[in-house]
Amino acid sequence: MAHGQAEQLKVDALPEFITDADIAALNEGRHHAPFQVLGAHISGGRRWVVTFQPEAVEVIAVVGDKQTALKRIGGAVFAAPVSGKAYTLTIRYHGGNEHTTRDPFSFAPILSDFDQYLIGEGTHKELWRVLGAHVIKHQGVDGTHFAVWAPNAARVSVIGDFNSWDGRRHPMRRAGHTGVWEIFLPEVGEGALYKYEVVSAGGIALKADPLGFGSQHPPEKASIVRDISGYGWKDKSWMKRRAVAADRAQPISIYEVHLGSWRRRYDDGQGGRPLSYKELARDLIAYVKFMGFTHIELMPISEFPFDGSWGYQPVGLFAPTIRFGPPHEFRDFVEAAHLAGIGVLLDWVPAHFPADAHGLARFDGTALYEHADPREGFHKDWNTLIYNYGRREVKNYLVSNALYWMEEYHLDGLRVDAVASMLYRDYSRNHGEWVPNKDGGRENYEAIEFLREMNIAVYGADPSVMTVAEESTSFPAVSQPVHAGGLGFGYKWNMGWMNDTLRYMQKDPIYRQHDHHLMTFPIDWAFTENFILPISHDEVVHGKGSMIDKMPGTSWEKFGHLRSYYAFMWMHPGKKLLFMGCEFAQPEEWNHNGELNWSAAEEPARKGVQKLVQDLNTLYRHTPALYVKDCTSDGFAWLNNDPTQSTIGFVRYGNENDAPIVVMCNFTPVERVEFRTGVPCQGFWEEVLNSDAGIYGGGNRGNLGGVSSHNISADGHDQSVTLTLPPLSVIVLRHRR
Repeated sequence: MAHGQAEQLKVDALPEFITDADIAALNEGRHHAPFQVLGAHISGGRRWVVTFQPEAVEVIAVVGDKQTALKRIGGAVFAAPVSGKAYTLTIRYHGGNEHTTRDPFSFAPILSDFDQYLIGEGTHKELWRVLGAHVIKHQGVDGTHFAVWAPNAARVSVIGDFNSWDGRRHPMRRAGHTGVWEIFLPEVGEGALYKYEVVSAGGIALKADPLGFGSQHPPEKASIVRDISGYGWKDKSWMKRRAVAADRAQPISIYEVHLGSWRRRYDDGQGGRPLSYKELARDLIAYVKFMGFTHIELMPISEFPFDGSWGYQPVGLFAPTIRFGPPHEFRDFVEAAHLAGIGVLLDWVPAHFPADAHGLARFDGTALYEHADPREGFHKDWNTLIYNYGRREVKNYLVSNALYWMEEYHLDGLRVDAVASMLYRDYSRNHGEWVPNKDGGRENYEAIEFLREMNIAVYGADPSVMTVAEESTSFPAVSQPVHAGGLGFGYKWNMGWMNDTLRYMQKDPIYRQHDHHLMTFPIDWAFTENFILPISHDEVVHGKGSMIDKMPGTSWEKFGHLRSYYAFMWMHPGKKLLFMGCEFAQPEEWNHNGELNWSAAEEPARKGVQKLVQDLNTLYRHTPALYVKDCTSDGFAWLNNDPTQSTIGFVRYGNENDAPIVVMCNFTPVERVEFRTGVPCQGFWEEVLNSDAGIYGGGNRGNLGGVSSHNISADGHDQSVTLTLPPLSVIVLRHRR
């Protein structure tokens, strides 16, 4: 036989391992165990190769320099006995086109028994390393290993631009008894589009990869093979010291950002595009550094289909959204923040997921990730599904996702969204619309246990990170350790403080004396948790108006109110969080479809607010008394507190050698002169901040740089000072030793 000429073998009968029923099932895409008949198998003392090749006119098996033409034995199924073990297939099509490849059904399984054991047990903390799509070399061949959990499926296939989206071509093999399916596809690599075709009793569904590292631009729905290995991190110095930055005795001031609407580029001819991760690494990081924030909190960037959800309805929990670039470019952004000394937190959404057909909903034809009973598995408020936290594989999926962001993207923490909705079975439900727990109560025991396990896993893997709960109820010990009976979070948003103080600030000053408690009562619980004071995106959307728009009075008074409120917030115990645009008193409420109103930020009054926030951050970061005891009651004491004048005074203490801080607030448009307040130390009290300063847009009234104390007792102290309190202002004094 001449070199390159295929040997024509006569096949008189089918090999014993394949039947006419198998052939029919392969052609119809309903074979439940394709690896038992496709690939190479021994039959009758000979080694047979069987392959399914739709549209092929000829299939050649090549072993070394020997070619064997496979015979069509039914439909698109070809078979023949072949000498030798390692073979390639040359597939020839009409028109003379041909393609040579290794047979995917000739490769051994990849998932180890130990991986399968951990998956089945629900304890595989690095689930992303074994499930999903991984670009690897297997048996000396480059390709991609696909693995997905779908225990109730009759068949799962990988479909993509590499196989004409035909689910019959690459059906996967079951990996043991864990419900995982896997296949290695040679030659498939970075950038390939793919989905899982899942066949069940309910029909055929095309699903995105639950552990995919990349996705198409919405509204397209395919996953994309992404090789996330090999990034050369240069943030070693930050990673070593970030435990200090996350400590509750350190200053934490967070800038909350929606990446798609912070700034836009208008060079696309289409009304503006969001900045890329690389552009944000340059522009956003520089701005946050300039403003003096210590951390950035990103609204969710896990891939999501609907822009209007702002990311809070994710489909791809393991994929940084492609809206701003591929995964390595998101790493570029995080690394740039770290090199600038800024931490990056991610809004994380384990509370619910959308019912989009290509997502997790009824993934294998059953309620796999969600509860089947809508009283447990459906959120009416958001029209989304609820994870089944009691299922070990689902809990493991979420815990491993939390660890994934820390490990693969060096994120410094997670802010967990909608924790309250997880803790209570009757959340936003009427009587009869929810299922009590086993003790007849409303607490969701399974969700509570999941949150504890998540926090144990995250802090166990790296105690230098932080987890933050957005939790709006009085559930106890949210930010206390699990071993002490808590949920294990590092911090909790102080939603009560935000609601009470904003209610107060929105009132006309003439009526504030009747609601003075709204500003003072939050101290009663300020040290029960490790609190963050949040002015988040939720306060400037859905008709709530902007922060400046909430303030009463004339234009000048509105700015005075807002400046005094921000100063009060930064001086109050608790870490700080401010949503983008609020720092320069954006006139409109936030619109996710546009960019912040940066032209308005150039107006003098708004620029003054921006300068105030910058100086508040600077003062906060460099004044231990304002952060060392943020979360302990011995760092705070009341001073002059007069509802009739709407004045509030207090002292902030640090450690023994830290200079104390005295704060006096005047929440009326009336100037107070010769205003006496007690101080804890004798000597000179330097005026380190005055929210009425001209540089902030105020009237430049104050105390000429500071005041000396007198031997006159007041407010429980032997020493006191007399101050000028400008209208709608906060005065901050630091004891000069």
